[in-house]
Amino acid sequence: MRRVAGLVASALGTFLIVLALLTRFYVADQAIKFPLNESSVSTLTASNASYFSASALQERTGVNLTDTTTVQGDVASSNSSRAVWNEFTYLYDSTNHQAFDYSLSRLAFDRRTGALQNCCGAAIGTDTKLKFSGLGYVWPLGSQKTTYQLFDMTLLKPMPTRYEGTAVVDGETTYKFVEQVPPTQSGTETLPGSLVGVTGQQTVQLDEYYKGTTTDWVDPATGAPVRVSTDEHLYLVNSAGTQVLNLLNADFNTTPATVASAVNTAKSDDAKISLVAVILPVVFGLLGIILLIIGIILAWPRAQYDYEDELAGDFEGGEVPA
Repeated sequence: MRRVAGLVASALGTFLIVLALLTRFYVADQAIKFPLNESSVSTLTASNASYFSASALQERTGVNLTDTTTVQGDVASSNSSRAVWNEFTYLYDSTNHQAFDYSLSRLAFDRRTGALQNCCGAAIGTDTKLKFSGLGYVWPLGSQKTTYQLFDMTLLKPMPTRYEGTAVVDGETTYKFVEQVPPTQSGTETLPGSLVGVTGQQTVQLDEYYKGTTTDWVDPATGAPVRVSTDEHLYLVNSAGTQVLNLLNADFNTTPATVASAVNTAKSDDAKISLVAVILPVVFGLLGIILLIIGIILAWPRAQYDYEDELAGDFEGGEVPA
């Protein structure tokens, strides 16, 4: 009976060790991915901002702006390795109580690395011919302390985003990534010459420039930004390179409520990742090793004991083994 118990314990121990390896290297790989059914709302605000109001045909200054971004996953267009998310951003002037701008984006990306893919109707606004590369909505799962290429939604191309240390945000340790864009042409705009002091021309075409600094505080385990700060300036210049019209100048920061919600989600997801990738494999592995050792002890010494008992019985009966 002792030997049978040892064999059972050994078999169970071996099974748990194999299960630990499968959980760590297969189950975790299959389970830990960006979700398909993402549904989230985040808010950033900027105070003392300025922008050009197309409805009023004048620059608004000293205003408070609210940037509300809604992200919804497109489950039907996604699969086991790819996620497709739609993002709607609405910019509102809460000082003058009027809408300022809105934008739409649709991005497809790898569910583990966050790398953008060119498929599934990916677009910025109505432009579906863009070539996407780098990161979009999220950083990789298990983000590293390195420089990543982040697709800039204004310049419509990837830009380097440098790792610049760690920071604690609402009790969560994050990696700080910074993208700095020097004055860079982002397009052209055609508008009435009178708006920029050009006489004798009904319309003029001017170069549009963008410069800014965006800082993302990213939870490294989940790759999710929990806080964002973006100081952006969009403006038009004349042929001499002089600014003639300010389109937007604002310093946006994630609201405390959005930060708190993002951190809570990150902590919950961190715990799930830790459970599947670390805790369960370690528990299964340790239990397996313990059971395997117990099984060997129960099985092997008992076999030796039985043989010694048999010899003793033979001698007692007057028989000498041949």
